[in-house]
Amino acid sequence: MRRALLPLLMLLPSGAAGQVVTTSSGPDAVSVTIYRDPNRDGSQKMQLSWLNGYALISETRRVDIPAGDGDIRFEGVAGGILPESAIVTGLPDGVIEKNQDAYLLSPASLLDRSIGRRVHLRRTSRATGEVREHEAVIRSGAAGAVILQTEQGLEALRCTGIPETIVYDKIPEGLSAKPTLSVRTRSVAAATATITLSYLATGFDWQANYVGNLSPSGDRLDLFAWVTLASGDETSFVDASAQTVAGRPNREDGGRRIMPQASPLSLQCWPAGKTSDIPLVQTHDGAGPPPPAPPPMASPMMAEEIVVTGMSRSAMKVTQEGLGDLKLYRVPEPVTVASNSQKQVAMIDREKVKVESVYRAEIHGGAEERLVQIRMILRTRNRTSEGLGLPLPTGGVAIFVEGRARPILLGEGAIEDKAVGEDVEIELGDASGVLAHVVKTEERKQGSSFLLTASNDQDRPVRFEADFGKDIVAAGKALGRRNGRPLWAVTIPANGRVALRYRTDPTRDR
Repeated sequence: MRRALLPLLMLLPSGAAGQVVTTSSGPDAVSVTIYRDPNRDGSQKMQLSWLNGYALISETRRVDIPAGDGDIRFEGVAGGILPESAIVTGLPDGVIEKNQDAYLLSPASLLDRSIGRRVHLRRTSRATGEVREHEAVIRSGAAGAVILQTEQGLEALRCTGIPETIVYDKIPEGLSAKPTLSVRTRSVAAATATITLSYLATGFDWQANYVGNLSPSGDRLDLFAWVTLASGDETSFVDASAQTVAGRPNREDGGRRIMPQASPLSLQCWPAGKTSDIPLVQTHDGAGPPPPAPPPMASPMMAEEIVVTGMSRSAMKVTQEGLGDLKLYRVPEPVTVASNSQKQVAMIDREKVKVESVYRAEIHGGAEERLVQIRMILRTRNRTSEGLGLPLPTGGVAIFVEGRARPILLGEGAIEDKAVGEDVEIELGDASGVLAHVVKTEERKQGSSFLLTASNDQDRPVRFEADFGKDIVAAGKALGRRNGRPLWAVTIPANGRVALRYRTDPTRDR
């Protein structure tokens, strides 16, 4: 009898009695449309190991349809497939039943599915190289020590010090070499058809990543953006038509992902150490050797692969299309959406966008005297006249300014979804060079009086805004409003200061 060494990938489980099994090993063409995680905002970065978006995957396949009852296996689907969402079109007589084969072929799953079965144990002598085979029965699975029963008794796999390998005669039913969806069909005659398989799959996400270069004068911004596609799935989609969708489509999150089981094989032997192998324990008086230093923490990006497509202004860029209230960004050329990786494609390229640097403070009640935190904000309007005029999807922003030798990071912020015509504000972090100071000058039952002073130590004027948390009355000055709250907007001269006297009015809060 011809036997197969672990791992064996060629045999497939047979179907039910009287039922013909045919296999489609992969798609002839595939389209991947990725939808964002609706609960992640622009300031949150994607984690490849925990992607909560999803994808609509549409595959074109050529399949053989058996006469009578049959089973068609679609290999190479996404591991995160939601089987209940799968739609198969093109079968002459439709589908009777859909099933996801959740157990992938691996050393551990092959071992677990062979518990209680007879296998062959192949051992090689280190001294002579002689190979011997023994019959054995697997008595325990891949969790911990693997126990085998031979004619000599019970023993643990690879704990004898002799190189040994398990040889399997066949693959147990229910194991698949790739993530697989199977459908039961019933056809009056055998046929060959081109079908379309469409389904939703979890473990995908995407985001926009913006990079801006701010001019020395602070009023112009060169803005470039990537669309970053991320797949945490184990299946790669080669030469795929790739799209992303911006917006919040209405989708009930009731799909249940069945994680394919393909755990690695981890063998353990019984402890065989000696007392001299046990390290000394550090005591309170310092006796004994110090404990070893902890290993360095791995960056989340160390295990991620990012493929960048389109590095120059003349390179490939995604194209935008309307999709009702949503926006679709289509990659114009086929790309590979690889497993457990990220891919970036150029998305937006705008030069000399008009921006305004704003220093904003939020003023609330508090101590008698205090400094107020000021945030630096870049502001523009999403209009053609300002240099934009296109939908801006959610994403993180990194703003650089020219230094003497190289660009210097000014700050990082985020952009939420912005339609054409909306205000765009990028908050970059705490400001330096502009300070705000509040002093309580008088306290009454009818309201307290305050003095707000803002200073600018830069050699150019800056725009300053004080956003008050509740209604106030300013002394001799008219205030604007933002989001229903009072706003004091003023220009601070270069190396100068401005001041505002105001009082709280309790009657306005009623």
